[in-house]
Amino acid sequence: MTSAQAHDFTSLYRHGFVRVASAVPVVRVADPEFNCDATLALARRAAADGVAITVFPELGFSAYTADDLFHQNALQGAVDDAVARFVHESADLPGVFAIGAPQRFEGRLFNCGIVVHRGQVLGVVPKSYLPGYREFYEKRQFVAARDAVSERVLVAGQDAPFGSDLLFAAPNVPGLVFHVEICEDGWVPVTPSGFGALAGATVLLNLSASNIVIGKAGYRRNLCTNHSARYIAAYLYSAAGPGESTTDLAWDGQAVIAENGSLLAEGERFESNQLVTADVDLERLAADRLRMTSFNDNAHDHRERLKRFRRVDFELELPPGPVRLRREIQRFPYVPANTADRNERCREVHHIQVQGLTQRLAATGIEKVVIGVSGGLDSTQALIIAAQSMDKLGLPRENVLAYTMPGFATTNHTLTNAHKLMKALGTSAHEIDIRPSARQMLADLGHPAADGSPVYDVTFENVQAGERTSHLFRLANHHGALVVGTGDLSEQALGWATYGVGDQMSHYNVNASVPKTLIRYLIAWEVATEQLGEGADEVLRSILATEISPELVPGDGPDSGPSQSSEAKVGPYELQDFHLYYLLRFGYRPSRIAYLAQHAWGDVNAGRWPDLVPESERNSYDLPTIKKWLREFLWRFIQTSQFKRSAMPNAPKVGSGGSLSPRGDWRAPSDASARAWLDELEANVPG
Repeated sequence: MTSAQAHDFTSLYRHGFVRVASAVPVVRVADPEFNCDATLALARRAAADGVAITVFPELGFSAYTADDLFHQNALQGAVDDAVARFVHESADLPGVFAIGAPQRFEGRLFNCGIVVHRGQVLGVVPKSYLPGYREFYEKRQFVAARDAVSERVLVAGQDAPFGSDLLFAAPNVPGLVFHVEICEDGWVPVTPSGFGALAGATVLLNLSASNIVIGKAGYRRNLCTNHSARYIAAYLYSAAGPGESTTDLAWDGQAVIAENGSLLAEGERFESNQLVTADVDLERLAADRLRMTSFNDNAHDHRERLKRFRRVDFELELPPGPVRLRREIQRFPYVPANTADRNERCREVHHIQVQGLTQRLAATGIEKVVIGVSGGLDSTQALIIAAQSMDKLGLPRENVLAYTMPGFATTNHTLTNAHKLMKALGTSAHEIDIRPSARQMLADLGHPAADGSPVYDVTFENVQAGERTSHLFRLANHHGALVVGTGDLSEQALGWATYGVGDQMSHYNVNASVPKTLIRYLIAWEVATEQLGEGADEVLRSILATEISPELVPGDGPDSGPSQSSEAKVGPYELQDFHLYYLLRFGYRPSRIAYLAQHAWGDVNAGRWPDLVPESERNSYDLPTIKKWLREFLWRFIQTSQFKRSAMPNAPKVGSGGSLSPRGDWRAPSDASARAWLDELEANVPG
């Protein structure tokens, strides 16, 4: 890594990314000089674009369709000269290039991938599996890797390692280890790249030819993405294209880059001289492999074979200057931006929540639930789930005993919405004014607010929260019911809940692993799909437009709006949910989370917004603001709030993004220090 990249916060190479490319040059059959020129032209384009690894098609220096011309000495001599010229002329280009060429060793002809970096041949990888069926006759000209005797060969005047057991590693770019296979190697049941991945390769290259027939492009695309998912790796695929002989076949030049099951980039087929690039996330791959214990168990089962892999270390010469990330980072990692995907996500979460509550009621034999309704987002979603759980159980919605409990700071707006919501959903609807009992508690404590003094400290706030929870649990005792909790994943992460009260404690919590950003869209989905009727839709829209507030400190009056803003205290939920996802799901360093957040949130035109968010509600955050709220998040999440999560009630996990249940995804000490995280943030994030 260059000095500029090491110190420039905006460079992708500083944050665990690497830019890769799949190149498809136009070729001429049996014209190595022309093919070398075309390959060099794309290699120069890749270097200018900051690419670290570029893969080219199978047998690209001769063309794949040379047939029996492969056995002609003149062609092989021209190929050897062209390969030597490429090695020499690419010496001034940063990055690694995997080129395809026939190579003669030990009196045999091998179909090879040749790995070149800065004028050095790092290694030569022969094809392991030669197709000899349908239109393929490779065994007529070539032999397989297993037929080789030597482990080193001479290429372009250089002695280089030879074999399918090579791993190429750049220690100066953490996590960058790549493996090479050729075409059919990726089509067999147990692929060479699979063993390469188990041996440590995070990037898998496939130099391919693969003629085109109807339906094959989709199959190849799926093959690449599935390999990347199965091997928790990036998979780069380059297939022969224009210029190959069409005597009997046609060639589309498919170029694919996939990462852990996702298609990052794909070129336009049937086009000449393509260079398809993508920025691969090496740290994400490492994080997934670290957590997937079965991946490592599988490697253990093949340890004798994996021990035979040879590692070729090299100092990767990266392009000078910072390289800016071109990968799209979703602003809302818990909320798909696409309407169809988002609707499916909301439908799935809804069913998981309903299933969780109905199973708990069925298992206990309890037919009633008690729930506090504030007129805010979380209690709204919990009330919807409670009502629809009764529907599923064949019980009347009146079995949902819903209570709104106004306190000293409750506004008319939220109180009205709470009543409208209970009525619209057809639940039992009750109101208990907690102010008398709260005043009595304050008086018992000797608190000045009992006499009306405006002392609005934490005791004043938590007396109200505690009174509400006490009523709910005693109501559950009285009616033989179960208390449904309302607190969400975001509040649990930030500790924005009073210990032992309704946001933190209940008999069963349906929202505990649903983040605040997704809660909002779940309610919007209920409106959009009109599942609850027109009466409910109107109040749900009003609730969605309500500022998030605990409503515990009085304002100027019940019609003046809330005097407290949750987001002013703990940070914007949309940004804190972003931080939570990457810390919880991948364990990233704070500086990397800040880098991703800046890329996603630093410009209103970057990233993607769920399409139902109007322009007027779209925010952006500069790096100092991101750093400020990330600091707040880390301190709260690591150091101050774990003791609350350690006492969480049962709740269903809804997403792969993780939950904070002490019995599920997250087990942590309650007395940990956040110093390591905060120091890393301060040391590595400017602003």
